[in-house]
Amino acid sequence: MDTESNESKSRYLKYLELVTGPIEDKRRWRQYKARIRQLPENYRTAVEALERYLMHFGPGDGADAASMFEDLADLFERSAADGTPIRDIFGADPVEFVEAFVQNYSVGRYIRRERERFTSAIERAAGEKEDGTV
Repeated sequence: MDTESNESKSRYLKYLELVTGPIEDKRRWRQYKARIRQLPENYRTAVEALERYLMHFGPGDGADAASMFEDLADLFERSAADGTPIRDIFGADPVEFVEAFVQNYSVGRYIRRERERFTSAIERAAGEKEDGTV
């Protein structure tokens, strides 16, 4: 896009980020994906499966998600370098592993808001006050 001034370009970028989300988060995502492509095949397969799971159940905010995926790449790069077996990373229950991993990151605003709305509705339905007392 050819703009007449830096101000126009700035407005264009602000509009673009409003529609697509922060450009910085997208750059971080591309860097994460490039790092994952460098992993040995079995580690890459495990990360991609974990990534699919996290897309549904992980943090919803861009910055938190970006940090989480960067940490995931760090974990698997170190594990591959050390030769740590996949099962030693995940343990016997992969879901337990991922749920513990996700606990280190805040839940996205939308998910947090819906959880609070749900909890509040149940408290009202049960005739409880905000602090859980009857």
